[in-house]
Amino acid sequence: MTNSTDFHTSRAFRRAVLPLLVAGLLVGAGTAATATAETSTGAGQDKVIVLPGASSAEGIAAGKGSTFYAGDLFRGDIFRGDIRTGTAKLIIDAPDGRMAVGMKADVRHDLLFVAGGSTGQGYVYNTRTGATVATLALGTGTSFINDVVLTPRGAWFTDYAQAKLYFVPVSAHGSPGAVRTLDLTGPAGDTDGTLNGIQATPDGRTLILAHSTSGQIYKVDPASGASVIIAGVLAPNADGLVLDGRRLWAVRNNDNKIARYRLSADLSSGTLEKEITSPAFATPTTAALFGNRLAVVNGHFDTGFPPTSPTYEVVVVKS
Repeated sequence: MTNSTDFHTSRAFRRAVLPLLVAGLLVGAGTAATATAETSTGAGQDKVIVLPGASSAEGIAAGKGSTFYAGDLFRGDIFRGDIRTGTAKLIIDAPDGRMAVGMKADVRHDLLFVAGGSTGQGYVYNTRTGATVATLALGTGTSFINDVVLTPRGAWFTDYAQAKLYFVPVSAHGSPGAVRTLDLTGPAGDTDGTLNGIQATPDGRTLILAHSTSGQIYKVDPASGASVIIAGVLAPNADGLVLDGRRLWAVRNNDNKIARYRLSADLSSGTLEKEITSPAFATPTTAALFGNRLAVVNGHFDTGFPPTSPTYEVVVVKS
């Protein structure tokens, strides 16, 4: 691989990546939800799992059982870990120039779908062999491919720079198809970009998107791109999302907390139930759910941009 310092300081990197990520991390808008909610603090019992040799971190995905996958943001490398044993190791040494932002695992086909940031690409890896199954051309030269979610029909990727989504159909055998672009309308389409985390209902008929700058969370129709604001759910500095039934978790990176909401049956509104904090959080970015536990990635953007932490970790907290 090329020297990471050369990649971080390249002209293309400064032009394409830094303005986009800094906007999402440093610009918070709105106020926290006013609903009364429980606050849960780790108080030292949270498990911390170091990603050995990582130069940065951002995305995480739940695999089979207690397995997770996490990425080196700027190198694009992929780690596999276990929340039960508290260990992690490098399994994919990504080719030069790739990035690894949000990710989701297709455990049926042993595949990992990864958002490629300023490359404008998405990547599909075989988690057994580490091989690249597909390189997906998603966005334009100004795109920042930020996160991904899997539905029964395929994968949806967000673009931090534009109010667009990209859909990649996936066959019953796990083969990716041709990319389709979906322009968003309604409030999610009338934004400055900064669309971040994405989740979907189990049937894939509803998508949920986070807007980092405003803290709004949107309900989106994947057939038309039409969107509405989910009332009562406001998450400033929203980054990754987790959806389980009617519960929604929003990672609030710069605020060093995760907000948990109870959504209405039709997902049109929600109420703040709980705010999760931990002394081990250091600009958490994304999370994956394991029963009553969340595995949360520390981005360490509190150390600067690019971050300069000597270690990058996954923190396991009560959900």
